[in-house]
Amino acid sequence: MSEVNFKDLGISNDILKALEKLEYFVPLEVQKQVIPFILKNKDLIVKSQTGSGKTAAFAIPLCEKIEIEHKKPQALILAPTRELALQIKEDVSHIGRFKKVRATALYGRHPIDMQKRDLKQRVHVIVGTPGRTMDHIERGNLDINEIKYLIIDEADEMLNMGFIDQVEGIIKKLPDDRVTLLFSATMPERIEEICNAYMINSKRIEVKANIDTTQKIQQIYYSVEEDDKFSTVMKIITRDKPGSCIMFCNTRDKTEYLSKLMNEKRFSCATLHGGMTQRERIQTIHGFKRGEIHFLIATDVAARGIHVEDITHVINYEVPLERENYVHRIGRTGRVSSKGIAITLVSHREQRRLDEIESYLEFEIPRGDLSDLGDDLFEDKKMPKERTRLKLKISKTSEINREITRIRINAGKKKKLRPSDVMGALTNIEGISADNIGIIDIQETCTYVEIFGGQGKKVLKDLKETTIKGRKFTTKEIHNRN
Repeated sequence: MSEVNFKDLGISNDILKALEKLEYFVPLEVQKQVIPFILKNKDLIVKSQTGSGKTAAFAIPLCEKIEIEHKKPQALILAPTRELALQIKEDVSHIGRFKKVRATALYGRHPIDMQKRDLKQRVHVIVGTPGRTMDHIERGNLDINEIKYLIIDEADEMLNMGFIDQVEGIIKKLPDDRVTLLFSATMPERIEEICNAYMINSKRIEVKANIDTTQKIQQIYYSVEEDDKFSTVMKIITRDKPGSCIMFCNTRDKTEYLSKLMNEKRFSCATLHGGMTQRERIQTIHGFKRGEIHFLIATDVAARGIHVEDITHVINYEVPLERENYVHRIGRTGRVSSKGIAITLVSHREQRRLDEIESYLEFEIPRGDLSDLGDDLFEDKKMPKERTRLKLKISKTSEINREITRIRINAGKKKKLRPSDVMGALTNIEGISADNIGIIDIQETCTYVEIFGGQGKKVLKDLKETTIKGRKFTTKEIHNRN
């Protein structure tokens, strides 16, 4: 029997083209099971582990079902954290790139007026955290009257973080005639109540991992006193020579302390915690994804929503305060079909928390022998001249962006520019058709346009002699980092 591919699932060419460039060649199990039902507009309750490929499982059919010419939002995706909301928004945008699907993210600690401006554009998919999404609904910024699809992602985490009442409040405001999709790693009673109250003849799907987590992720702990933890980390690095690695701490002060020690040893590292601005957090995550940052030292803010390929090691510098966070932390490695290593350093006073985690997991984490770690090559007297560096990673999205040029036209709403004006001017250029033009984003004083098919240079050149609404405007290419 031949292997199922995305075309077999009924996915159109514009989406298939993006999937190929993103290196989504064969559907994963959750995608094979979920996509056909979403395409049939069936309510779904999906129990699936993080890292199983579930985001693409709903993003692919969602992009397929979006009606591009429709002006009001058609899909609302709710996520528990800012990081996850941004990740999903990026995934939807990349998958829907050639179909011209436009998504925007709504989350706290980001200027609400900037988000309001985005919502005035044609936006097909809204991805938001519950609090900020409800805020926009109550302010009248977000029109939800024509939402056809509601996706509740990581519902159990919504419950754990105290957001589930806000989620229910949003559900009550949405049109009754919609498709509701709920994704969760576990199904607590409160989540079941939500499903029973707001879903119609729903289909339940449970996707078990092809490889059990205990097989995918090699877990081990070392019993070591607090003052000896850093030297133990150095021995682990000497022995394992990890690739991309996340080190977890319980507080922002500890992340800064550990970062200072790592920097003194000339390691490429950065911190990630709730005290940073959203811009700083985004820049740090992108740097880590690209391989510019070797070691990410983070609080549990990073345990959900960071989907980075090829994380070889997770090191719990401190045992997490909440047992569920242990699962979220180690789940940053061993994603999809990869394998990974999770190492926990346990001081005497943390032993009880480790016991609670093992009871929760119903799994005894093996204890490592410190003598097996050998020496610390990074002691001052043995300090190597060259520090191990990661090779910069080539983002999968760079393949999509390679043939897309993003240009800026120095005119916008203040010049009464409309998308039809820009489209008309561009299609008047010889050899340029509507198929070469992606999303047109008109802002107050400027306009951003995506040009497909490697035609960007030609458009930039010819626009110098082309008028829009009878006037010539300056243009330039905008370079995005992947």
